[in-house]
Amino acid sequence: MEVDKHDILQLLHALSRGDLRPEDVVEQLEAARTVETPDAQVDIDRAHRCGYPEVVFCEGKTAEAIADVFHVLIEQQQDCFGTRLSPDKAETLLNRFTAAHYNPTARTIHIPGPQPIEPAGNVVVITAGTGDRPVAEEALETAKWMGCHVKLIVDVGVAGPHRLLREKPNFVDADAIVVAAGMEGALPSVVGGHVSCPVIAVPTSIGYGASFGGLAALLGMLNSCAANVTAVNIDAGFKGGYLAGLIARQTVS
Repeated sequence: MEVDKHDILQLLHALSRGDLRPEDVVEQLEAARTVETPDAQVDIDRAHRCGYPEVVFCEGKTAEAIADVFHVLIEQQQDCFGTRLSPDKAETLLNRFTAAHYNPTARTIHIPGPQPIEPAGNVVVITAGTGDRPVAEEALETAKWMGCHVKLIVDVGVAGPHRLLREKPNFVDADAIVVAAGMEGALPSVVGGHVSCPVIAVPTSIGYGASFGGLAALLGMLNSCAANVTAVNIDAGFKGGYLAGLIARQTVS
């Protein structure tokens, strides 16, 4: 449902006549903040409330359902960003939206809106191993979509500690850091001990049997002795990137 100026005036006239209660007017205006598609109710007020438009989690949705949401967001002059998009669905969407960019490693898609965000804030994304890269790139693309300057550092896990020290000049001045790590999940604590900014730890499901699909890394990160480290869910690159983006943008506002 959408309302325009005429609809709002009609509601106010009905309220003044006593045909509607104040609660009825509020309910109808709140309903107007969504636009229905055959498969979704798109929250077009998200950018106003939360700073960024609704993000589409593409897994489990058809390409048609995703396209419908994107059409609504484009009509509202908003950016489109989707995560966990498979290559076959991406091909369909790229044919429909020529301005779209798809990252096959991150499985993200971005269609820029008419008013690009002025870049601000610095987010660095670090991986412990090469196998963590898909989750890390999801975080990277998310922070980039939010208008942050981004940098990716790969394969600097604790098995070769000299590699992280060599990269220290590239992350020590970041506003927020995302660290993606599987196995025992030790790298975020080590990174946290070198910097003064928040470190968002993202456990990945990479590892052998006793890593329990990322649970061991998650527990290690939750128990980090570095006070500036916090953790998100297993393989949740989007959540890690989003939190880092919010933090980085706040440092320059």
